[in-house]
Amino acid sequence: MKKKLVSVLLAATMLASVLAGCGGSGSEPAAEAPAAEAPATDAAPAETPAEPEANDTADAGETAPAAEGEAVTLKWAIWDKDITPYWQALKDGYEAANPNVTIEMTDLGSTDYMTVLATELSGSGSDFDVVTIKDVPGYATLVSKNTLEPLDSYISEAGIDLGQYGGVDKQVTVNGSLYELPFRNDFWVVFYNKDIFDNAGVAYPTNDMTFEEYDALARQVADPTFGAQVYGTHYHTWRSAVQLFGVLDGKHSILDGTYDYFKPYYEMVLKQEDDTICRNYADLSAEGLHYSAAFSGGDVAMLNMGSWYISTLIASLQSGEYDSSLCGNWGIVKYPHADGVEAGSTLGTITGLAVTSVSANKDAAFDFVEWVSGAEGAKVMAQTGNFPALMTDEVAGIIAGLEGFPSDAESKEALNVSNLYLEVPYAENVSEINDILDTYHKSIMNREMTVDEGIAAMNEEVGKVLGQ
Repeated sequence: MKKKLVSVLLAATMLASVLAGCGGSGSEPAAEAPAAEAPATDAAPAETPAEPEANDTADAGETAPAAEGEAVTLKWAIWDKDITPYWQALKDGYEAANPNVTIEMTDLGSTDYMTVLATELSGSGSDFDVVTIKDVPGYATLVSKNTLEPLDSYISEAGIDLGQYGGVDKQVTVNGSLYELPFRNDFWVVFYNKDIFDNAGVAYPTNDMTFEEYDALARQVADPTFGAQVYGTHYHTWRSAVQLFGVLDGKHSILDGTYDYFKPYYEMVLKQEDDTICRNYADLSAEGLHYSAAFSGGDVAMLNMGSWYISTLIASLQSGEYDSSLCGNWGIVKYPHADGVEAGSTLGTITGLAVTSVSANKDAAFDFVEWVSGAEGAKVMAQTGNFPALMTDEVAGIIAGLEGFPSDAESKEALNVSNLYLEVPYAENVSEINDILDTYHKSIMNREMTVDEGIAAMNEEVGKVLGQ
């Protein structure tokens, strides 16, 4: 589909997801896709988008789109090509549908990917057509430097329904413009060990579970007996595992500047620690116990974690790395929610694709972006065991049909998200805010500050950053 040439860069518009399904906190995506590690609190600082500037390279975009049959080569920036199966799968799928197009992948590595990408795009010799966006702060930097093409006119002409992304597009829009489309999404769910619930004679968690019900379940199945201890739930040391419970109502975000809404969740988790319902944060930090080791050990009833862990769990059980007698009988349900909040509301991270402002093949590049972020690309992602940003019934069915995925209806239904809120939405000073929230999260969980003291410090310091 031919898109009209955009000769002037608009002022700036991030995900993932995840990941997700996966964002402070740094989560681990599936083993084969390390890039989408969850809570991203250590990302590079975002910059304020610049005012629109004349695009000196605009004329370079006057090439025919792929659909017109001319031979086109698109250069695509990615990371960890050899251990991330969906890169090649997406390339192969698009090239099969567009035989006149060749996708040339360039692996920039996952370490400091966004920083390396920003350096590449700032150079006069950059020839990338499509770039993968790993995190929101990095995305903001690229937009501020006028290195990404605004996609609004392309999206409009293609008739793309942005509503299919569940509102994520609004969270990565800058000054009214969008510069990326998401293709991967990692979101938080609750993993649970069915054997533990069966042995305790307690009903499994459900897809419509309030925090009060979740806490009660954790207490019902917990067993403090020495040598046979069972923890009702488990929280990794990322601040996301606690703080982001408060964001599920869609009214709050980590950018608010006031964080009193964190209080009931800190109080719940700390009380669970006191009652040995979950492991102690200080011990976890000292031991460096990974959440996967905790769940695979067979003594954790519920685990709050991102969807990226699904493929890791399946693969580890199939390979024999995990003992199936300890954790092989598992399921997932939707994240718990506060009273009055819609079930299926969750947090996530996204991974997106953008067209560069210097591309000589902008129409063809957007066609690729549209395909990858659309229904066809979503099916390809699902077939590799990863979660696309566009989750249809068909796509959910593909994931649920993967060998090793739980067969129960609740686990399949858990894949349907009603509301997705980014763990790290776009903001000028998001990295600085993340650092402050991380610092006082650790202070609260290590009992160096009371909950009230820690939240007061967050309010004060983030308030200064925001000029409140």
